[in-house]
Amino acid sequence: MNALQSQRDKSVMRTGKELILATKPFARESVARSWYEVIIMLLLIPLTLTVTVAAVPVIVRLGFSLLGGLLMLRLFIIYHDQQHGTILGKSYLASVIMRLVGCLLLSPSSIWKSSHTHHHNHNSKVRGSDIGSFPVMTKAQYGRSSYGERTAYLFKRHPLTILFGYIFVFLYGMCLNPFLSKPSKHIDCLSAMLIHAAIAAMLFLAFGWQAWLFAQFLPSLVSSAIGSYLFYAQHNFPEVEFFDRAGWTYEKAAMQSSSHLKTGALMAWFTGNIGYHHIHHLNAHIPFYRLPEAYARIPELRRAKTISLHPSDILRCLRLKVWDTDTQRMVALR
Repeated sequence: MNALQSQRDKSVMRTGKELILATKPFARESVARSWYEVIIMLLLIPLTLTVTVAAVPVIVRLGFSLLGGLLMLRLFIIYHDQQHGTILGKSYLASVIMRLVGCLLLSPSSIWKSSHTHHHNHNSKVRGSDIGSFPVMTKAQYGRSSYGERTAYLFKRHPLTILFGYIFVFLYGMCLNPFLSKPSKHIDCLSAMLIHAAIAAMLFLAFGWQAWLFAQFLPSLVSSAIGSYLFYAQHNFPEVEFFDRAGWTYEKAAMQSSSHLKTGALMAWFTGNIGYHHIHHLNAHIPFYRLPEAYARIPELRRAKTISLHPSDILRCLRLKVWDTDTQRMVALR
């Protein structure tokens, strides 16, 4: 019976526009649920970080600092959905709150919206996919590049750059660089840096350097490192496919070039279900809390290319450097 059902499923598998249309019933939010998710995070994060400046043992402060970083990661996914217009898109209050959240998370709305929209429209294209994501060179391009170009390329994809995404991806890439490039367009990038510096100064002056370490630096480091790796692994994994402009379609970019990152239930909660990244790219208007529902109800979505947070999977992803057009695979340099 299972074999017969499997054969029947294969015979009716939807692709292309038909598959995208199948996801539309899940692209409806519950406004009450969306507000609940926002409010609970805006309450939990300050309460958690308050413990990091309290007169408690250092090990307790460290634990709450790491927890704060994970909660900030979930808040980022909520912010990400709101910027897509997926949740609370018609609420002026939510828009104001989320603009402030974007500054606090070092992802100002002006640069996040433009770069992330470009990413969704150009994901997996051999040329043009680097905006809003990690750059990808073909093996031939890398071979023709100068020493300086290679160094810059490998630096952007280096594991330490991802680990210290707080500095390189967010503080520099999402705030300082956009502001220096176009100050008038990205004034909120300046606001984000000033707010971040003001919080650091307040923590130093009021509570000392340990308060800054546990209440700001470590939570930002944790959330940014995980977030940067998610950015990377969602489109840089062993079975990923890249296309030239002629072979690119929106559905192929979602199903062939976006990973399904399998995690346990707890990590799925902290990451806001963004592991179902292929579904998000197929239909960015599905709220993060409905992604598992779409996955369970649409059998085609369970054929995604999967990775995990197992150390061996992380290592396999981080080793990938260039796109080999001959083998049609991402490969290491050696």
